[in-house]
Amino acid sequence: MSWLAYFGLAVIVTGFAAVTGIKARNTRHVARTRLMGGARLALWFIAIVFISLAVRAYSLR
Repeated sequence: MSWLAYFGLAVIVTGFAAVTGIKARNTRHVARTRLMGGARLALWFIAIVFISLAVRAYSLR
């Protein structure tokens, strides 16, 4: 696998951990904070933008 595939896998794993609130031992809990809520809202917004762009690009074919 190329470095780009490893990078993509790391991004997916990090995003999953951020959305679900998984944390390592002896670290601070941030899953229920306002900052994490804002991050989840931004993640949803970015996902909606990319989905709308994909639908628009597909409909232009």
